[in-house]
Amino acid sequence: MLSFALLALGAAFHEADPVRALDACRRGVAIARDSGSRANETHLAVSLARLEAEHGDPRAALDYVTVGIRNYHDAGNTTMIGGPFAVLATLLDRLGRYEPAATIAGFAVNTFTSASVPELDTAIPHLRDALGDQTYESLARRGEAMTTS
Repeated sequence: MLSFALLALGAAFHEADPVRALDACRRGVAIARDSGSRANETHLAVSLARLEAEHGDPRAALDYVTVGIRNYHDAGNTTMIGGPFAVLATLLDRLGRYEPAATIAGFAVNTFTSASVPELDTAIPHLRDALGDQTYESLARRGEAMTTS
């Protein structure tokens, strides 16, 4: 319950106090791991990946994205797996890795990920500008055609 409460705290303060949100999610991940709550660990890892990508350490963001993708994949959760991929696409966009970002965005984008990772809706127009519409569309279609595995 504590790890879930820390997830809620991280979500509540994501925009208003990112440092507080980072601290809450880091603590929540540790508690979830120690208690064996893989679902909470996964949700917290994805939240933490978003926060690290925006306000912290990009390398840590990659580590947390990896946890999210791996755990959702291992669980067969094809609905939620788009979230960490959306975070990865936005992180790659910020790092100037436009082509892989566009491909992954094409895989990840849907109504659910747009609502849960709103920064993807900012990354996509930026990727279109950086790559050109035709190149972006080609890469996004390639991503859209990918399977979860």
